[in-house]
Amino acid sequence: MGMLPHLPALRRGKIYRSLEQQPLKDCRTGEPLGYISQVNAGIVRKDLARISESRAALQEFSSEHLLQICTRAGELFEKETLPLGDQGHTQSPDQFAETLSATSGLPLVMVRRNMTKIANALANMRVILNGLTRGLDLGILDRGFGVHADSRLSFYPTSLCLGLVMPSNSPAVNSLWLPAIPLKTPVVIKPGREEPWTPYRLIQAFIAAGCPAEAFGFYPTEHEGAGEILRSCGRALVFGDKNTTAQYAGNPGIQVHGPGYSKILIGDDQIERWPEFVDMMVTSIADNGGRSCINASAVVVPKYAAEIADALAQKLGPIVPLPAHDENARLSAFANPAMANGIDAMIEEGLRTPGAVEVTARYRQGTRKVTLDGAVYLRPTVVLCDSFGHPLANREFLCPYASVIQVPQSEMLRQIGPSLVVSAITHDAKFRRDLLASPLIERLNLGAVPTMKISWDQPHEGNLFEFLYRRRAIDFA
Repeated sequence: MGMLPHLPALRRGKIYRSLEQQPLKDCRTGEPLGYISQVNAGIVRKDLARISESRAALQEFSSEHLLQICTRAGELFEKETLPLGDQGHTQSPDQFAETLSATSGLPLVMVRRNMTKIANALANMRVILNGLTRGLDLGILDRGFGVHADSRLSFYPTSLCLGLVMPSNSPAVNSLWLPAIPLKTPVVIKPGREEPWTPYRLIQAFIAAGCPAEAFGFYPTEHEGAGEILRSCGRALVFGDKNTTAQYAGNPGIQVHGPGYSKILIGDDQIERWPEFVDMMVTSIADNGGRSCINASAVVVPKYAAEIADALAQKLGPIVPLPAHDENARLSAFANPAMANGIDAMIEEGLRTPGAVEVTARYRQGTRKVTLDGAVYLRPTVVLCDSFGHPLANREFLCPYASVIQVPQSEMLRQIGPSLVVSAITHDAKFRRDLLASPLIERLNLGAVPTMKISWDQPHEGNLFEFLYRRRAIDFA
């Protein structure tokens, strides 16, 4: 295995080198770039039996001190050289970006953009927690009780730790677990198969900033180990496709992060202005290579569906893969070519069902699935569907993909289904009230706001504070 870096497991912060190690390969050349230890479910189970010690280590710090550590960790993560593995290797920010691009398929420009998002999340952690807790004095968490806005308050943890079964699609998804640390909750992380680099680097940044190493578990593991984390952590986040996440739906201890089915809706009162919104729609569909759950995967309009689909296709259809170092790259390679093959086959199968036409085909030279520098890509796809009943109408894929569906405004909220983000372009007071009252919409943007826009003080996918803490009734003299 030579001098390639080795990523060990971290058992409550302590390095653990397993006899079983997997190569981390460049998705374009197949060349190993490092190795990663694999652990079994028994090790996870054994370590979780002592997780109270990890929580105790964090309890020694005030929330204020942990917020300062977050700020420093963000600076270290983005700008400094940090330890990498257990053989004395280090990793500069540029080396991190290059390696992550190679194993995940993300072009460098997107990796760096995701690095900045994570660093900004850490820099803005005070604002994020203010949004999650609705302005709670965090000193109440330090003391266990206190007074806020003339109310006696006490909160208790719902779990000793937070389990995380992470994906490989986008580094910035790691920003979702960062508030757990200033909320004094240890994390137990199963990294994504092609993307262990970001959580590992974040852990090193936290430790270098002064956070206790015991607060971090890093367990590269297979399905059984992931299941142990989800079963035994008390509170956990799981990421994956519909098949992966469906089995955990309804489990109050597991927050499911599956497909977002995010959408753009245009109301009757604004539809005549649709050409003004094309660029906003393109951004929503294609930013970050279409890999985010907050990318728009459907555009729902009361009329002009064909015209809108054609306008989007004119912008998106010509987009081609570019080399990983090209600053203009807008598409991500697939680390697992079988996934690209499967998505391409699903789209083609759906197009054989009457009622849908792929509009991007008019403006695309060649096939949807293409190869560049040994890596497989899927080019943007816009499909005009005649109804939400079509198999391609309410789908989400790991590439720039969107359906365009014509639905009367009065029927939209009955048909769209659960949606992580809805950007609704309307000034109609009644329609806005209906949108605000809809339980199907997790985050609502009123106006021509891209679905990809996030606000630090607005949790966009679940509230981690309410997941990790519960309020108790209390009185004191």
